[in-house]
Amino acid sequence: MSKPVVAITRPKDRAKKACEIVEKLGGTAVLAPTLDLQPINSESLKELVSRKDELDWIIFTSPTTIVSLNKFYPDFIKSLSCKLAVIGNKTGKLAEKNGLEVDLMPEDFTAEGLIEEFKKRKITSSTIGIPRTASARPILPEELENMGNEVILAEAYKSLFPMDENAVKELIEKIEKREIDAITFTSPLTVENFMQIADDKQKLAELLCENLLTVCIGPITARVLERYGIDYIYPDTYTVDDMMELLFKTWRENNG
Repeated sequence: MSKPVVAITRPKDRAKKACEIVEKLGGTAVLAPTLDLQPINSESLKELVSRKDELDWIIFTSPTTIVSLNKFYPDFIKSLSCKLAVIGNKTGKLAEKNGLEVDLMPEDFTAEGLIEEFKKRKITSSTIGIPRTASARPILPEELENMGNEVILAEAYKSLFPMDENAVKELIEKIEKREIDAITFTSPLTVENFMQIADDKQKLAELLCENLLTVCIGPITARVLERYGIDYIYPDTYTVDDMMELLFKTWRENNG
């Protein structure tokens, strides 16, 4: 059986593990980031840090948040005395590596999953800090405020259009030449930016449906693929490891 060629579209600083998993499972990885992440010391982040002692909870939704805080405020994380909620194993592990204890991590690694856990615990009248990217969906802060909490929303990093558009254009050319067997998407923006770079979006969507196995990390990213009419699968647990396991299992079943 030939080795599947798998396109990785996640940000470059997060792609190393995904590429390693592809190689470990017997495939060839092609990296073409459709999203770049840039830590920033925004005014809202400065405010969050200045109000650290008011916090009852802080929520980390991605590892990049922790990276940004450590870059601009190296003493902030180690001096936190509030409770910590995280979305995802990777975020949780990095928080623990930084000396924090994770008080809450939902089984469903989405904002919706975290909201449900806060509702179950009847968390209200609390001050909750959420450092993240400004382009993130508004559902988390909105729902927490609807529950009667004060949310301090802070921009910790920017989600940027890919700095290396040529790498994405080269990937699209490879897809047109049928040199790619599968493609992975780990967030809505990885899909949106990928399709934005394409000259013919409908043609690209058709190529993905006809010639590639498209695998995304979970239902939130899947909604964007649906909007473009792209067929997809995603794992029961929304992690990169599970996404890749599903990809190789499905690909081998289809090409056995």
